[in-house]
Amino acid sequence: MQQIEKLAMPAGRALIALMFVMSGLGKIADYAGTQGYMEMMGVPGALLPLVILTEAGGGLAVILGWQTKLAALALAGFSLISAVIFHADFGDQTQMIMLLKNISIAGGFLFLVANGAGAYALDNRHKGA
Repeated sequence: MQQIEKLAMPAGRALIALMFVMSGLGKIADYAGTQGYMEMMGVPGALLPLVILTEAGGGLAVILGWQTKLAALALAGFSLISAVIFHADFGDQTQMIMLLKNISIAGGFLFLVANGAGAYALDNRHKGA
């Protein structure tokens, strides 16, 4: 069981953060479209580089286990803010599910904030782990 727990941490980090890396890269690929959507939702398009950095950079940091607590905290906050701005249409069941998905993901990131990166993380390179 101990080996499973040791492998669960990097697998969990990768699974929770991969979506953010892919989303950040997708925003680069469709920069103008994403910027237009943000502006339609009342978010200044000038924030898009920060969004990309948060998603792609924060996601990679979590996957690698580098500055994990800080990156996870940033992505938890990002998930909650995104939920409120983009998915708060309580009359639309799909948007409600997306809102709850974001809230759940934020909860997963808060577990990383509380417990750290675990095994196979750059955060541990000076600890001998």
